Parts: sequence; C-alpha cells; structure tokens
Amino acid sequence: MEDVETVVKQRGAPLPGFFEVEAAGLRWLADAGGARCARVLDVTSRRIELERVTPVTATPDAAYAFGRGLARTHLAGADAFGSAPAGWSGPLYIGERPMPRSTAATWGDFYAHARVLPFVEDALAAGNLEVREARTVRQACEVIASGVFDDDDPPARIHGDLWSGNVLFGAKGAVLIDPAAHGGHAETDLAMLALFGAPHLDDIVAGYEEVSPLRPGWRTRVLLHQMHPLAVHAVGHGRMYGAALARAARAVVNAR
Repeated sequence: MEDVETVVKQRGAPLPGFFEVEAAGLRWLADAGGARCARVLDVTSRRIELERVTPVTATPDAAYAFGRGLARTHLAGADAFGSAPAGWSGPLYIGERPMPRSTAATWGDFYAHARVLPFVEDALAAGNLEVREARTVRQACEVIASGVFDDDDPPARIHGDLWSGNVLFGAKGAVLIDPAAHGGHAETDLAMLALFGAPHLDDIVAGYEEVSPLRPGWRTRVLLHQMHPLAVHAVGHGRMYGAALARAARAVVNAR
C-alpha cells in the first residue's frame, strides 16, 4: 500500500451524501486534467480521507500555473448549467448548506433561480438581509434570468466554492479542496477568488487567459458573479454579507 500522509474529516451526524459529493466533485474536477485536486483515498457517509497537502508560500509562478490549470478544468465542460459531478445523483452542498440540484438551458436562468434566490429567504430570516434589500436582489435576479448577461459559452466545469481557503499551495503547486462542483460559468470561480483575496490573483488571471481568454468586460461582471457566494454568506455569516449582496444586486440592476 502506498505510504502517504493523509487528513481525515469526519462528522458524528453527517448530512446525507455530504462527504460522498465532496469526493465525487474532487474526482470530477481532477478528471478534467487541469488544476490539481486533493486525492481522495477513502470516503464513507461519515468521513473522507484525503492526501495531505503541506502548505508553502504561494509564488507568482505557482499562481500563474494554477490559472492555466483552472482554465483547462473549466474547458472540460459539464452537461448543463447546474449539472452535478458525473455519476453523482445525490444532494449538492456549498459548505454545509444545501444547494439546489436543478439544471437550465441558459446560465442566467440557472444562476438566478438555483444559486441566488434560494438563499434570500434564509438571509432575511437570519436578519442579515433587509426587506428592501431583498427586493433589490429579486429585481437583479429578474434581470439575470432574462438572459441579458448570457453568452454562447457552454457550461464550464467549475469548483463552485473557490475562495482562497480552498486553494492550497503545496510543494507541487496549487491543489483544490472542498468543492461545490457543478456546471456553471467560468467567471463565477474567478469572481469568488477576487471576493476573498487570493494571493497573486493577477498572476492567476494572466495564466488563465493564456489558455482561455476571458470575454471583454469580464471585470465589470465580477459583482454579478459574486452574488452567489454573497447570498450564501448572508444566510449565516453576518449582516455585512447581506449589505454586500444588496450592493452587488444594485450594480447588476444598473448595468442592464
């Protein structure tokens, strides 16, 4: 048996399919042959065992290489907007929050109805989103669902929860962990990296664009693509995220 250092995550009362979908997502992303992913050694309903990544300081070269790999992962594609990792028929999660399992023919329809709106009521109930702000978010989702931001790019194979804490820089470069993998838009992953401050982000983007140039105006759409993680965080991480979600929504409404 191969001798490797491992890390084990476990729960006493796991959510249904919680660790299994993590494993499926990591394998699906790894199958793209792009960005490296933590290797799954074992998974059950109560635990997942992964090959350990010993952190090192991120460098511009490692960030650039990661950007190239992430572009290749996205280009591997998905069956539809909202499609789950190949072979997985169970529930989806982002962090510990359930994420709707539904697909749509267009990105805007999918993103509005399956990635932003499902979290609005819970954010209101938590007191982190005000009623008037929720109206703005719903208005923005109407704009998004109308297709005004749609393009002819096919569904990308995205990580789905790509904040900087889920990109570990090890001796062999960047490694992805903890995905909420699904078929989405490539710009969503990049926007999430920007939201929480990935190291050497400009180098990541430069490497990405060497493999897969981004569409003109992509920087103006960053707030649009940040609405999903902001909506998720507005449910359980405080009032600041509800306010940020409302600001992003206003920007989307004004950009139509």
